[in-house]
Amino acid sequence: MSYFPIKIFTRYSVKMVIVIPLSIGIIVTDVTAKSEHNSFVASDTYLLTKSPISKSNSNTNKSITSNVLSLPKNWPSPVADKSPNYFMLADILEFRQNHKDSDFRWDVQGWYGGDYNRLWVKSEGERNTALKADYDIDAQLLYGRFIKQYYDLQIGVRGETQSFQGKNVTRAHAVIGIQGLVPYNHEIEFALFISQHGDVSARFVGSKDFLLTQRLILQPRIETHAAIQKVEKFSIGRGLNNIELGLRLRYEIKREIAPYIGISYDRSFFGTADRVRQEGGNTSQVRFVAGVRLWF
Repeated sequence: MSYFPIKIFTRYSVKMVIVIPLSIGIIVTDVTAKSEHNSFVASDTYLLTKSPISKSNSNTNKSITSNVLSLPKNWPSPVADKSPNYFMLADILEFRQNHKDSDFRWDVQGWYGGDYNRLWVKSEGERNTALKADYDIDAQLLYGRFIKQYYDLQIGVRGETQSFQGKNVTRAHAVIGIQGLVPYNHEIEFALFISQHGDVSARFVGSKDFLLTQRLILQPRIETHAAIQKVEKFSIGRGLNNIELGLRLRYEIKREIAPYIGISYDRSFFGTADRVRQEGGNTSQVRFVAGVRLWF
């Protein structure tokens, strides 16, 4: 490869010399720039693309260009968006106490997959619920597909079981929902459930983390359920079923382990509240909670 020097002058002396390879094929023209203090001139104007030396290196130029533009077949992807990963989060794992009795509750979910396709597993349940049952447990198996930045579309199946006064009732659902992060870092989860009998219900969960310090975090949380049809054996009325509001303060010993304390308020509405009263339950409860948040 041959080189072509360009001398750059100032008013008093040569300051630098730039060497340009002729095989690049750059066209250099006369350039004159003047300012109050100095001027420079790119001398020896030369048409590099038509020079004999450039023509003699044309084959070399083509080889270099092809090597730069065509990547090897085994070249790795710059973004590992299809590599499988996993994540498991126990957002709620707590003991709850009110003035009469105590219970416990959990809300756990996790996924396995890449950035675009994931297999989700979710489980939520509680003992001695504010609504009606001695136990209320549901589990979901979902396929999640990335549809937009911060959002996953989820479809799958759900199983729900309740126990009340020694009797168990169970039902299955088809699930379609969306989960993600809305502006201002609010985490949301919305799901629509259709049972094997055609009963339609929905659930919405929202939360946000406020960093008081790097380790001390306050999390407000809201969860609500609604149904189109009443389902008496599950003590569910038509319309808005209940709203639960929570406020939890956690301290992150490390990012993966964070014990917390807080308060939870749960209230039933309309037909669901009527069913709760008939079964001797409380339509409104305030509980103090203590638990631990885990993820890995």
